[in-house]
Amino acid sequence: MEFLFAPFEVSFVLRALIAGVLAAVLCGCIGTWVVLRGLAFFGDAMSHGMLPGVAIAALLGGQLMIGAAVSALVMAAGITWVSRESKLSQDVGIGLLFVGMLAIGVVIVSHSQSFAVDLTGFLFGDVLGVRGQDLIILTVAACLGVLACILLHRPFLALAFDERKAATLGMRPGWAHIAMLMLTALAVVASFQVVGTLLVFGLLIGPPATACLLFDRVGAIMAAASVIGVFSCFFGLLVSWYAQTSAGATIALLTVLIFFAVLVARRVKSALQYFQHNENHYQ
Repeated sequence: MEFLFAPFEVSFVLRALIAGVLAAVLCGCIGTWVVLRGLAFFGDAMSHGMLPGVAIAALLGGQLMIGAAVSALVMAAGITWVSRESKLSQDVGIGLLFVGMLAIGVVIVSHSQSFAVDLTGFLFGDVLGVRGQDLIILTVAACLGVLACILLHRPFLALAFDERKAATLGMRPGWAHIAMLMLTALAVVASFQVVGTLLVFGLLIGPPATACLLFDRVGAIMAAASVIGVFSCFFGLLVSWYAQTSAGATIALLTVLIFFAVLVARRVKSALQYFQHNENHYQ
């Protein structure tokens, strides 16, 4: 037991765990809709498309989170506009904005030799450097995200499974889709400065995808995704403490490994049930 909990007696590791738990709950709830709606590519694009806003905010001496929020809003609005105007698949707009926004950010970073934002920190964050104000921001974002998922459950559910049926029921799928994009942006923006874009995307996709393999009901998927995310944060921090590895990357890797472990376990279980069925049949 001391082996499990000794690292969390250190104050900055405990703050990192609290931040990870808040991010896991936020991303678990919102990430469920991202996975069910098929917006994983959008989540990835959003997590990297914030770089221009972060870069400009750093150059002007402003708040990085405000720059990230503006960049995320621009990207979400741009994706919606390109999809409507061009009549092409939404993936086309996401791909174009992803490349364009990321390229602008890299150009700004490469042009300024005295740039204040470390790209490594942007990608992997500094979960062990979490401050009290970061926890407050994550707490507010988590509460808003969970509340929005509860209030918008019916329109999101209709949108995720049948957009035309959602329109027939008067659920306004267009507005529901925009709200879903905004919630995705909320999760990414609120978490990136603490845990980095890599960990945000790992928590946004990994635990919900794993939960979808285990459960059918949306509420159960959200709860399981949150639990898996918290588990990943706890043991990811534990492994990184003893193995001296990057905390954010270790947590993100663990979310992926858990998904493939469950996927393989499901396959093995199906194979065993198949052989058992055939054996009983021949007997």
